[in-house]
Amino acid sequence: GSDVLGNEGPIRWEQMTQTGRIREMIADVVPGFEAIREIDQTKKEFQIAGRTFHKPQFATPSGKAKLHRHPVENMQRDTQLQLMTVRSEGQFNTVVYEDYDLYRGVDRRDVILLHPEDIAQYGLKHNQAVTISSEVGSLAGILVYEFPGIKPGNALMYYPEANELVPRTRDPRSQTPAFKGIPITIQA
Repeated sequence: GSDVLGNEGPIRWEQMTQTGRIREMIADVVPGFEAIREIDQTKKEFQIAGRTFHKPQFATPSGKAKLHRHPVENMQRDTQLQLMTVRSEGQFNTVVYEDYDLYRGVDRRDVILLHPEDIAQYGLKHNQAVTISSEVGSLAGILVYEFPGIKPGNALMYYPEANELVPRTRDPRSQTPAFKGIPITIQA
């Protein structure tokens, strides 16, 4: 930051190499994060107030949550599946500590998880090597794994391995990256 902005503004960029100083700045500007300032000394976890509901009551006149259902347009063509990328149980952010995914019972990461109906529809077999393509990239040598826990028409792959398939677009309203809804095709 100092190379671009210098050190004349409110941020002393040369201090941003110290994680404690970064946490101090977060505590100064993010409401509810004041406790992060002392976390290096106290080693205590903290929680932002009002984030956990210990009683099933919401800040609405009725005390109940207001939920809204929005119809979702089917964006898939007959030859496409909708891909989501996920972390495994043995992973923290992009750091993979172990290949085995306890949540899904999967023993490797170079896989695409598909519902059995989709495997049959596309004429594929469990453990078959395929090429997965999106509008921005493709990955060859990906193994098909049967996964009944996913809805037909959808697929699941691990990131960061599948990042090559993820476009750089974002949802215009939420600004969420496209990593949960990528149209893909599969070639045997």
